[in-house]
Amino acid sequence: MATRVAGSTASFSTRSLSTGEPVVSVDWLHANLREPDLKVLDASWYMPDEQRNPLQEYQVAHIPGALFFDVDGISDRTTNLPHMLPSEEAFAAAVSALGIENKDGVVVYDGKGIFSAARVWWMFRVFGHDRVWVLDGGLPRWRASGFDVESSASGDAILKASAASEAIEKVYHGQPVGPVTFQTKYQPHLVWTLEQVKKNTEDQTYQQIDARSKARFDGVAAEPRKGIRSGHVPGSKCIPFGQMLDSSQTLLSEDQLKKKFEQEEISLDKPVVTSCGTGVTACILALGLHRLGKTDVPVYDGSWTEWGAHEDTPVATSAAATSS
Repeated sequence: MATRVAGSTASFSTRSLSTGEPVVSVDWLHANLREPDLKVLDASWYMPDEQRNPLQEYQVAHIPGALFFDVDGISDRTTNLPHMLPSEEAFAAAVSALGIENKDGVVVYDGKGIFSAARVWWMFRVFGHDRVWVLDGGLPRWRASGFDVESSASGDAILKASAASEAIEKVYHGQPVGPVTFQTKYQPHLVWTLEQVKKNTEDQTYQQIDARSKARFDGVAAEPRKGIRSGHVPGSKCIPFGQMLDSSQTLLSEDQLKKKFEQEEISLDKPVVTSCGTGVTACILALGLHRLGKTDVPVYDGSWTEWGAHEDTPVATSAAATSS
């Protein structure tokens, strides 16, 4: 694997890193942190009930030189659904405001290990930028390895985060934005809509995997957001996102990942689409599948928050939910 051979003695080039391997190690990042064509993003995001503020945490401690990527802010402003994929123009404007160019290699991390960073990895790939990797084990593994963190964000970093949010607002209000240094190339095959999922419930061309907990999937646990029905898309299978990771929140090996999918009777020879609650943890399933060579897995962006809010979408539950 590219990440294993790219150790601390390797000379830098993200071009030599395989885009078939979706993660890099903290040792690799530590060795290459100062390279000018490498941009590091803190994409921490938390569930509403966790009551954690990712921007505040970024300001307290982050990997040196990392910029803050606002998962909720760099999103579609025309929908009530949370952090949906922004338009090409909006993404290009926000990423340009962060100072990222097409020539850059991008490493994304978060404060949990592998969580919301996978969503941003997927976003960059949707917009045609394949030279993007998730930091395996994230900030917790970085700190556990004894590597330094910055405890105060530079004025420049905070300004860039603000500029990215402002750029999104301007695009959605039809106002001109600053110079665009990042060109997008939209990859529609990596994103699914409600209509595509609906069609798939009828023809079952794709195996749909849901990354939510088994209790939410079965419909025995209430959804965290109000007004959303409980259950799952008929015909879908449940592999909670945590099953892609080991106890230190790093991505499982190829062999371990294969076993997980085989246990749930997912055929790696057939197409797969992933979903979850709001399109974040579905990307962790896509990350695991990417390691297994399935690099074309779409994510249902609206996920259960969209599907479960509609009155005319079919919903399945387990026998336990029906009898309770």
